[in-house]
Amino acid sequence: MDGFQFEIKTPEMFNLDLMLDCGQAFRWEKDENGNMRGVVSGKQYTLKQDGDILYCSCTEADFNKTLRRYLDFDRDYKTITDNFKTDGNLKMACEEYAGIRILRQEPWETLCSFIISQNNNIPRIKGIISRLCESFGERIEENAYSFPSAERLSTLTVEDLSPLRAGFRAKYILDAAQKVSKGEVDFAKIDSQPIQFGRDELIKIKGVGKKVAECTLLYGFGKLDAFPVDVWVKRITEEMYPDGLPECMKNYEGIAQQYLFHWRRSSERFKNI
Repeated sequence: MDGFQFEIKTPEMFNLDLMLDCGQAFRWEKDENGNMRGVVSGKQYTLKQDGDILYCSCTEADFNKTLRRYLDFDRDYKTITDNFKTDGNLKMACEEYAGIRILRQEPWETLCSFIISQNNNIPRIKGIISRLCESFGERIEENAYSFPSAERLSTLTVEDLSPLRAGFRAKYILDAAQKVSKGEVDFAKIDSQPIQFGRDELIKIKGVGKKVAECTLLYGFGKLDAFPVDVWVKRITEEMYPDGLPECMKNYEGIAQQYLFHWRRSSERFKNI
């Protein structure tokens, strides 16, 4: 395919558009040719899936270094989602939205993004993040900027962030940046320790509650037993699982949550509930 350097056969249960547009990442946009364009680890990528082939605007070495992990390319989602199908609700979710994988994003970007996501809608979240990167990130190429580091943001004030129009979230972004840059919140230990350590560590940050912590642990640290609960997931658990989550979710609660979240948010059957 023209304009792409590398192509690779996708694994089973891989749907690029669903993965990049199901509420777990905010820096991907579809261009006029149907390609997905976004920034990962300080580099802009263009991706397109055609059937079971993924086309990439990078070399094979770059794919293996960065995108393979980011896209959770090597995990056996077929076995995981087949096991989910012992539960009727998950069976429908996995069949309707087959191919969602949990993106392994940069922990700092994930934490900051989900602080911004609080009481917010996706277009506005994307706008704030875009302005944050343009204002304080490094220019990669035309209209593409890196996500600013915690160290960079820790030197700023609430007034410096006012052009972002982030509202009350600005002070939380700065507190997170200061605690992470000083090592008061230790990402290396969160990565290596069981999930409860990460939960306890992340809520040291002002404005970080259970949902933001769980999102950071799931999407930023790959803790697949994290279970973020927003308004949609709260409704799901109350209506469908009043006696607790089914056993088939065990150890993969985060993957199950993503399927249920997208199914509930997107399906016509729930529009009037």
